[in-house]
Amino acid sequence: MAKMEIRLAGSGGQGVILATIILAEAAIIAGKNTAQSQSYGPEARGGMCKAEVIVSDEQIGFTKVTKPTFLLALTQASFDKFGSAAGEDCVIMADSSLNVPDNFKSKKIYLLPILETAKVEVGKAFTANIVAVAAINRVLNLVSFDALEKAVFMHIPKGTEEINRKALLAGDKLAQNI
Repeated sequence: MAKMEIRLAGSGGQGVILATIILAEAAIIAGKNTAQSQSYGPEARGGMCKAEVIVSDEQIGFTKVTKPTFLLALTQASFDKFGSAAGEDCVIMADSSLNVPDNFKSKKIYLLPILETAKVEVGKAFTANIVAVAAINRVLNLVSFDALEKAVFMHIPKGTEEINRKALLAGDKLAQNI
């Protein structure tokens, strides 16, 4: 596995930071090297938020994402801000509700109904981050599903295992045909 520089962006309250923590934890469980960081505005909930994780089989020298190889955008504002800075080799996953210009420079753009899947199929909008984590894992082939599930269960409230398992399965299924 080459080094993957993963950036997740959305608004505060969408669970973007937790999603990168889970991806980092899953990578550690799988024996990979990882570094995770986050930043968000003073608004915390509702303001723009980004979180990043680097996953590599090799030692990680610099722990900040400098050239993302993957970007997830859950809001139009986050797509507009971070999508324009992504290179043409950056894999982009965005919620299907977002407007992506026809002339966008990335070669691989996946529009998936992440927010709708969480709300309708899983039944809880707050599981969108878990749906996204599973879709990201499927697209990037980061770790086994079992390692991902173990990482999720380490970071969720007790008693929410079933709804989160449902979200993981829905997200994995969402990205199966990519």
